[in-house]
Formats: sequence, structure tokens, C-alpha cells
Amino acid sequence: MKWERAALVLALAGGALLRIPCLDLRPMHTDEAVHATKFGALLENGTYRYDRHEYHGPTLNYFTLLPAWLTGSRTLPGVTETTLRIVPVFFGLCLLLLILLLPDLSPAASASALLLTAFSPAMVFYSRYYIQETLLVCFSFGLIVAACRLLSGGGSGWSVMAGVCAGLMIATKETWIISAGMMGLAILGVLLIQRRENRRRLHLRVRSVQQHETRSRHRLSAGSIGIALLCTAVVWVLFFSSFFTSREGLRDSLLAFGTYFSRAGENVRHGHPWYYFLEMLAGTRGGHGPLWSEAGILLFGIGGVWSTLREKPDGGKGARDIRIFLGLYALSMFIVSSIIPYKTPWLVLGALQPLIIMAGVGLSSMLKWLEPRRLRPIGILAAGFVISHLAWQSWMANFRYYDDPVNPYVYSQPGDDVRAIASGVTRCLQGGALSLQVVCSNDDYWPLPWYFRALPRVGWWDHIGEGFVPTGVILASPEFEPGLLKKMYEMPPPGERMLYVPLFDRPMFLRPGKELRGYIRLDLRDAMLSGKSQ
Repeated sequence: MKWERAALVLALAGGALLRIPCLDLRPMHTDEAVHATKFGALLENGTYRYDRHEYHGPTLNYFTLLPAWLTGSRTLPGVTETTLRIVPVFFGLCLLLLILLLPDLSPAASASALLLTAFSPAMVFYSRYYIQETLLVCFSFGLIVAACRLLSGGGSGWSVMAGVCAGLMIATKETWIISAGMMGLAILGVLLIQRRENRRRLHLRVRSVQQHETRSRHRLSAGSIGIALLCTAVVWVLFFSSFFTSREGLRDSLLAFGTYFSRAGENVRHGHPWYYFLEMLAGTRGGHGPLWSEAGILLFGIGGVWSTLREKPDGGKGARDIRIFLGLYALSMFIVSSIIPYKTPWLVLGALQPLIIMAGVGLSSMLKWLEPRRLRPIGILAAGFVISHLAWQSWMANFRYYDDPVNPYVYSQPGDDVRAIASGVTRCLQGGALSLQVVCSNDDYWPLPWYFRALPRVGWWDHIGEGFVPTGVILASPEFEPGLLKKMYEMPPPGERMLYVPLFDRPMFLRPGKELRGYIRLDLRDAMLSGKSQ
């Protein structure tokens, strides 16, 4: 058991080392900036209103208050990327600890699942993302762990945990209903498998005893269910009512499903083929960079499901049923995520986490099968190679290719140009231009509001209309350049026309394919260069 204890320490230490350092290295993603701005309103005004059309649930915002307060931040300009991203990091690490609480896994399976979760590039990369997905996966898995503990004879504390986790799921993201539905489908699958196996038994007395043992083990009292439901309702009410300050949030939390069900069928903006997630995990390679693959998790996961189904029924003890449930849950989550046209890469986490648990089962089963054949060292080497490759990919994904499109986990990610844009504009405003205008169609200027959060006068435009009057510094998409030139040089009367020059000496991009051009009045640029202030 020494190697298993060492694996536990390695998983916890390695998982923390890959998740915590340099959280400000990657530029803010558009979604992160949107959520950060939403959080800013809560931080500064103490109010939160759930919007059923955008932003998802309130847990991410409320949990961010703690690191903001601990760092002394009372306004959004004082908040950093690290302050925000430490929240999903925390819940990513909690996910590791939850694996230790899952009952009826062998020490080898638990250690293997911990290592795979700790070093999975997808799990690590999105644990450093200020979005809801890691929180949702953590709460979903927490519900599974608590329910399994209850079915294993646990006390009322597990009922409370199950109810709180279920409530947090609901208050995190509207896609909780998919996870809950697939859990129900997996439970139904376990019951059908049990029924089929019971029919195959020839000794009715043994069957009767086993069914009695199963019922006594799997019976949930009305009190346990009531406690769980009460805790779920309390958490739901607290978060969606903004802690009793907004009754509309409770109503909107139910109406939100209409919005997100319609969005799930979209196949334009985030539409991808059914094999998108499978291809992402099986293996991808761009024009440069490494081979990205979590195929080891896929293969060991399939092996874990196969070895579990081949096991003989455990006489009503339930350990095998838990593994069957996790396998069916992983499979159903993977299938439904693949069927829905709307796909972003972080949505794979809901299926990946239970698959990783089954991969831990598969890896431990392989080592157990090799041991009597004196081939266990070969299995350990193979497992070590898979885990080491995952850890290496996680390092590359988060600390080298963190904004490079060859990284399959990078999705519509702003590059370092966004920081250069923000830095250039800030220098100009310090040089005397007191206001800034940003012009992008369909409000496609994110994540710039995050980077300009400390600037007092910023105008955001999606067109150039009659009310648009050019200021000293302007950022605009290329399609607006003709309209800008007209506003700058044709409409002002003679003697009031100001000469504008490019702000940047090269093309700048918010993200791949999204160019942004900068313009600055010549007099302001000259004053900035000469160190004078207008």
C-alpha cells in the first residue's frame, strides 16, 4: 500500500502545483470578463440580480466575495485575475478530496482516479477558468458521493451534504438539469441490470436473501430524503433570491430553461459535430506544439466499465452497483453532450469526471490482472507513462500554450495583444486624452471592459450614428473605418478638424480573426511622446 499512499500525496501536491501558480498568465477570456463585470456590481453595490438570459447562476459571484474581501478589494479595479480564478481552483482541488470520500473503491482505484483527475489537462485548464463549469462538476460529484455514502449506511450528515450539493448545482448553471437527468438514467440502468441478473439466478432462496440484503443496504428513509430536499430548497431560495432581496430570481430560475433549451439547439456560433469531444480527448495536433491526447483516460475508462460488468454480483453489498452507476453516468453524459449541437470544450468536464473514476477502476483492474502473471511492473510503467504524459500536457497547456489555438482547450481565447491594447490606451489617457470610445458591432469588444475597468470615461458603441463625436482615442473594428474617417474629416467644419494617426504600429487582435484598430489625435500623441500633458 506504500505506492498508493505516495500516489495520493503526489496527486494532491501535483494538482495544487498545476492549478495555483501564475493565475494571471493567461489573458482574460470573454466569458471570464463578462462574469467578472457581473461580480463587480455585487462587490461594489452589494446587490445581485439573476438574469435568466445570460451569466448563469449566482454561486460563482457569491463565492468570489470571500477572496475579494480577504485581499482587501472593495471595488472592481482592485480585483485581479488571481482573485477571480482562485475560486474555480479551490473547487477543482475540492474535487480531488471528494474522490477520497467515494465509498467502495479500492485504494488502488482511488489513487489512480486521484492522479488522473489531478493531471488531466482538461480538468486542470478549466480549474483555472473563471467560469461555472468546475463548480458544477464539483457539486455534481459531491451529490454522487453523498448519495453513495447514504446508500452505504451513512448518517444524516450525508443527507445534508447531498441536499446542499444539489442546491448548489441548481444555483450554479442551468445545465444542472442534464446532469440530474443522466444520474436518473444511470440509476434506472443499474436497476435494470440488477433485475436481469436476479432472473438468471436459479436458487430462489439465495435470491431472496440477496434481495433482502440489497434492500436493507439501499433503503433510504423518508427522513433522509426529507432532510436532503429541505437543504436543496434552502440553498435554492438563498442564492436565487439574492439572500432574500429579490423574489424575481426564484421565478426566473425556473423560466431560464426556455432560454437554455433553445440555445442548446444552436448550430451556428458554437455548433460542432457530434465527435467534437471524442476527437478532443482522443488526440489532436496543430501545426506546431505537442500531441494533445487524453486517450489513456478513454481506454482505461472503457476498461473499468468492462471489468465492472464482468464481475459477479457482490451479493447485495452495492460496491459493484456504484461503479456500474458511474460508468453509465459517464456514458450517458458523453452521449447527450455529443448529441447537443451547442458545444464549448469545457462542457466535456461533466462526462470526463465520472469517466476518470472508471479509468481509475480500469487501471487498478489491469494491475490486479497482471500481478499473478508477474507482469505488474509493466503495468505500472504503462500507467506511469500515461499519467506523466497527462501532467506534461497540463504544464504545456497552462504555462506555454495558454492562449495558442493549437491547444485544444483554448477556445476563442484572446491573446497577449489584448494586454498590449490595454497598455497602449492607458498610456495615452495618462498623456492627456481623458476619454475613450470603443466601436464594435454586436458589442463584440469583450474582454476590454475588464482591462478598462479603472478608466473613468469609456464609451461603448456598436455603430457610428448621429450622436457619435470622435474623442481623443478610439478603438474600432476595421469595418467602421470609413464611417470614422467621415466623422473625423468630412463632418467637422474647416478649422475644427483634428488629425488622427494610428495608435499601434502593427495589426492588433482581440482574439484570432478579430482585429481592432486604434486611432489617436496627433496633438495628444505628440504631447504624450514629449512628456507633456494636455
